[in-house]
Amino acid sequence: MKAQGATFSDYLELTKPRLSLLSVLTALVGYAASRPPRDYFVVVSLILGTSLAAAGVAALNQWLEVETDARMRRTAQRPIPAGKIPTGSAFVLGCLMCIVSLFYTYAMIGRLAALFTLLTIIAYLGFYTPAKRWSRWSTEIGAVAGAFPPLIGWAAGEGRISALGWILFGILFFWQIPHFMAIAWNYRDDYSAVHFPMLPVRDRTGGTVALYSLVSAVLLVLLTLLPVALGLDSIWYAAAAAGSGAWFIWRAIGFLRAELRELAARRLFYASIAYLPIVLGAMVADRLL
Repeated sequence: MKAQGATFSDYLELTKPRLSLLSVLTALVGYAASRPPRDYFVVVSLILGTSLAAAGVAALNQWLEVETDARMRRTAQRPIPAGKIPTGSAFVLGCLMCIVSLFYTYAMIGRLAALFTLLTIIAYLGFYTPAKRWSRWSTEIGAVAGAFPPLIGWAAGEGRISALGWILFGILFFWQIPHFMAIAWNYRDDYSAVHFPMLPVRDRTGGTVALYSLVSAVLLVLLTLLPVALGLDSIWYAAAAAGSGAWFIWRAIGFLRAELRELAARRLFYASIAYLPIVLGAMVADRLL
């Protein structure tokens, strides 16, 4: 595919900056929630290392999926299928960013943080990306990959992963299920066109998709309350987690209504975007203050 004068914004788009930013922010949440000693060098190193890994994974993911991206409306204008960036350039850039992120994280933060960075890269590119072509469980595999960044941050802050770190992993995992089901339901025709066998493609009525989203949302909210039961967070955090969780579950319940499912999916998607920073922000504030 011939590239036509790639610009800085094209290369920036190749790194999926919004998705990469989510990885960086959740890594910082893990770091802050571990209540580490104040060390700005580690914070900057965590930001740089996680940013490079997330950007490299995004570039390599688009390199791997250029054929299917070109056939879907929502992805056809990405830099590689649109002919703005050569496939070879995307591959080299993605590999370099991933390799540099691993060495940098190992040298500046430590082995455990570098290990979780490596696991993120392997889980996303080695398992999630190919699984989208053949497995019903690709969403769950992707959710595992997306839940690793808080562990990178926790490892940077504490040097090990304690109970709350694993709870953060679980929160990110379960949050991604209703979040992505809401997206995939409204783009199910795109995914069907490239024969991705994910649940919203197989379940044409959407009833199972909606029920699965609701169950995941309930498990998510219960998990957010576990730190209070374990004495790791206070009643103030519990109030924020319960209140925002009730709203999120209400949006997931709305997804069950067949006659309004497209609208409810969009509402659930936007609710998921608002919910995550509320509950994670409340956790960090409670831990630090």
